[in-house]
Amino acid sequence: MRTEVLLRQTRRHFPRFNVDEVKILPIEKGGSDRKFYRVRCSSEQSLILVKYNLEREENRHYVAIAQFLEIHNIHAPRIYYHDTEEGLIWLEDLGERDLFGYRDEPWLVRRAFYESALDEVRKLHQLPEAVCVEMHQHLPAEFNAALYAWEQNYFFENCLGRCFEIEKTEIDNVAALPALHDIAERLAQLPRVLVHRDFQSQNILLRNGQAYLIDFQGMRPGLAHYDLASLLFDPYVDLTDPERDELLEHYCGQRPDPEFLQTLRLCAMQRLMQALGAYGFLGLVKDHKHFLQHIPKAVSSLREVVGKIDGLELFENFLAKLG
Repeated sequence: MRTEVLLRQTRRHFPRFNVDEVKILPIEKGGSDRKFYRVRCSSEQSLILVKYNLEREENRHYVAIAQFLEIHNIHAPRIYYHDTEEGLIWLEDLGERDLFGYRDEPWLVRRAFYESALDEVRKLHQLPEAVCVEMHQHLPAEFNAALYAWEQNYFFENCLGRCFEIEKTEIDNVAALPALHDIAERLAQLPRVLVHRDFQSQNILLRNGQAYLIDFQGMRPGLAHYDLASLLFDPYVDLTDPERDELLEHYCGQRPDPEFLQTLRLCAMQRLMQALGAYGFLGLVKDHKHFLQHIPKAVSSLREVVGKIDGLELFENFLAKLG
């Protein structure tokens, strides 16, 4: 959609803005099929404008989820106007600094930001089931055995197949490991809560030291451990084991028990496989080449996690060969 059209639409829904002062600039954002723009209304006022694909069902639910988060005092951008016919959303501009942008700061600085992010997502995880039921019509399919299996296959196809060009027979040998099937089934049997689904450093904005969640359109019933794994094993950022331990203790309010940590490892495996599949798909199919640079770090993290899970020795050895 051309900038002039976006300007006209903005003027239509916000008639008090001085059209001569309004400027619309595109924002480059990840691998999303949505288009983001910063609408500068004056030197002191701006909005974010999102143009989404009407054919993708989850895009239609973004506004309902944002309003749900606001009702329950979970920090997220406030919605100003939603044009359902054009697929346009005007929302609060929270600035440009995300958690990823602080990755090189000392841990004492970053820890406070991470703790703020964990405080917000914990509010989501702790919502009672009765409250969550009302959102089910706006959410994608819940995490179940089929979805966990899909994440695994997404990795095998798009990371090992496309990026590393591993022979299909060799991939099939690893993919057929009974332990992988058992992990999907085991995780699917655990009680679910609402999860962000893509809770990583680039989807957490910081304003006045407080964390705000963005890109939550994939929110669905799942395991809190999955969100924790997304943040603590984020391929975009290096966290040490002691730093992870500090953050886990903050989230749990105490040192996590062995069962919690084992479930976290299983979710970390799933999340890293999903991320690696996405990097391969976005980098090679969608031609967003910058995603490919994160593959070595994510493979290394996946190997480390897999090495602590029984029954996956063949998988660990296979990952070691990837370098």
